[in-house]
Amino acid sequence: MTRVALVPSAYLPALGGVEELTRHLARELVRAGDVVEVWTGRLPTSALAAREVMDGITVRRFLFELPAAEIGSVARAVPYGLRAVSEMRRAVAELRPDLLHVQCFGPNGVYALGLSLLARLPLVVTLQGETVMDNDDIFDHSAVLRAGLRAAIRRARAVTGCSQFTLDDAERRFGLAPGRGQVVFNGVDLTVAGVQPAGATLAGAVPAGGSAPLLGVQAGRRYVLAVGRVVAKKGFDLLVEAFSRVAPELGDVDLVIGGAGPELEALGALVRSRGLDGRVLFPGRLSREDVAVAMAGAAVFVMPSRLEPFGIVALEAWRAGAPLVATSRGGAPEYVHDGIDGVLADPFDAQALAAALRQLLEDDQRAQRIGRAGRARVEEFSWSAIAGQYRRIYDTVLAR
Repeated sequence: MTRVALVPSAYLPALGGVEELTRHLARELVRAGDVVEVWTGRLPTSALAAREVMDGITVRRFLFELPAAEIGSVARAVPYGLRAVSEMRRAVAELRPDLLHVQCFGPNGVYALGLSLLARLPLVVTLQGETVMDNDDIFDHSAVLRAGLRAAIRRARAVTGCSQFTLDDAERRFGLAPGRGQVVFNGVDLTVAGVQPAGATLAGAVPAGGSAPLLGVQAGRRYVLAVGRVVAKKGFDLLVEAFSRVAPELGDVDLVIGGAGPELEALGALVRSRGLDGRVLFPGRLSREDVAVAMAGAAVFVMPSRLEPFGIVALEAWRAGAPLVATSRGGAPEYVHDGIDGVLADPFDAQALAAALRQLLEDDQRAQRIGRAGRARVEEFSWSAIAGQYRRIYDTVLAR
């Protein structure tokens, strides 16, 4: 039995990749007999409880404030920092963790590093692409975070990344020794409502009523699907450009982009400028279950990111049996086999991305073959399999 404090940059009720990783990792570790708590951050104005039990797991939230360059910022951060350190030491006394495991380095990682030093606890750091994918490029602007990550990498007994692409960036910019990091891919929940377990036939994967009413697609029309936060790095504008090249010849196909974000208005303007009104639909933010249903009905699912450290949505597409087109920039080429269980395309090359869409939309047998191949592979990425990899890392760390 191992006692683990998972320290993610964010946690439920927020939704995102690191929240999913932490939630499922915690549950699988508990199933395996380990004792787990989640220690994460909250804002001073947050109404979230400082401590609660979720899914049977204790969640503690601390004020992880970091100073900016201004003197006033330092003065404001110090009281919060002292309070967080005091509360975390009390948490250590209560849980008595064998190790601290940081997921997605941010202020959470800086505080975990300090606690690791004060309490002499082993530290594991998992990088989720935050150094390259943050919307505000925070590691380019915060000297505190850059120094904290470098120190945490030196201190950590194990450093993992969701892809080699992520680890390569840590080697180039943050002092990770070449070859020291370990790749642990992200996972996917195989039991989401509305999707049959992996290995089932594709027929009937969409529940009664289908996905068309959910997305606003007219009955009898096919659709290409993309989902995610609508920010520049996700490349939805590049997908619209590619779709505009195939839309005239594929009149029965629409494009659906699910999600919300600051680029939504600009994306709508781009759609209008390309004469695609009525052909590109924006259903807004979708729940996990809605995404699963939408993917199960999609003719093609596209992950067009300008940069994608991993891309859990690709696994969700595999789970649903949807033919996948994935960005060639980032971590996806490490697990997507081009032409076998997905099609890789450079999203900056509108012609190449359009060709990838065309070959799957015009060749139903090829699309179904790729969808089935993805469906067959998805069990490799079950959360129980991913948690098993982390447990072996913990065992190695503690054996030292």
